[in-house]
Amino acid sequence: MKPTRMVDVSEKPLTAREATAKGVVRMKPETLSMITQGKTPKGDVLATAQVAGFMAAKQTSHLIPMCHPLMLDEVKVEFEFAKDGVEITATVKCTGKTGVEMEALTAVAVSALTIYDMCKAVDQTMRIEAIRLVRKSGGKSGTVVLK
Repeated sequence: MKPTRMVDVSEKPLTAREATAKGVVRMKPETLSMITQGKTPKGDVLATAQVAGFMAAKQTSHLIPMCHPLMLDEVKVEFEFAKDGVEITATVKCTGKTGVEMEALTAVAVSALTIYDMCKAVDQTMRIEAIRLVRKSGGKSGTVVLK
C-alpha cells in the first residue's frame, strides 16, 4: 500500500486559477416559496447559505486532508431558483501553485447542506444532487469545461 502524501507544488509556477462548481437542492414547491418569501423558521436561508459557502471555501484544507491551504482572491456563491429547488453556483479564484476545484466544490456542498439544515423542519423530502465541477482554468491543464 502506497503511503498518502500531500503533493509537492514547490516547483510549480504561480498562475491565476479559477474553478466553478454547481449543485442543486430539490424541494417541495411550498418550501421554495417559503425561502423566496423569507418565511422559513430559521431566517434568511440564502444569506446564511452564502456565508456558509464563503467560510467553507476558506476552510477546505482543514476538511480535505491532502488539500493545500490557499490564499483565495475571490469566492462567489450564487443561487438561482428552479421550479423544484435552488441551484447553487460557486466560483473561486486565486493566484497560486495549485487549483481551486476543491474549494469551489466544498462551497457548493456546504451551501447545500446549510439550505437543507435551515429547511429540514418544513420539508423532510429535500435532496442534495448533482454537485460537480463545471469549469476550471489555470495551471498546465489550461481551461477545462465540464457539464
